Amino acid sequence: MKSHDKDNKNSVNHPVHYTSHPAKCACGVGIECIQITEHMGFNLGNAMKYLWRADLKQDAIEDLKKARWYIERELQRRVDSE
Repeated sequence: MKSHDKDNKNSVNHPVHYTSHPAKCACGVGIECIQITEHMGFNLGNAMKYLWRADLKQDAIEDLKKARWYIERELQRRVDSE
């Protein structure tokens, strides 16, 4: 695999803002956001994703607003189903 291909694959499958969070499992291995969110519903999983990486990207405010949007969408979905 060419160096460029390897770098491109990492930027798609394991971008820095997904893998640089300080969370670690008990064995000391880093945890990726997807390991948590894949067990959640769509709206809550996306909200968690944006919260998880908010301080790892350049615009934390934008990611927090996106998380809020998904949380509000989930709240509305649950209220509507009552």
